[in-house]
Amino acid sequence: MFLKHKPSGDLVEVLTLESMYNPCRTEITGQSHAGEELQDPETYLKSELVFPSGESLPRCWIDRHYRDDELKTIRVAQVV
Repeated sequence: MFLKHKPSGDLVEVLTLESMYNPCRTEITGQSHAGEELQDPETYLKSELVFPSGESLPRCWIDRHYRDDELKTIRVAQVV
């Protein structure tokens, strides 16, 4: 999977896909595809990555509390 690093504008190949989908992880390991030679793997913050189109990453990939409001609503409904 390739993502765009916002600060540099470079494409980054994600080497640890499980870290990408895990909302508890804030970093991934990837290789920049800038220049002619393949770069060494580096750590990138997920908050600095977007899809090549510029679209943000899904909230469920970056926020481990993305369902908290929904769960509170379900618990309240069960009590009533």
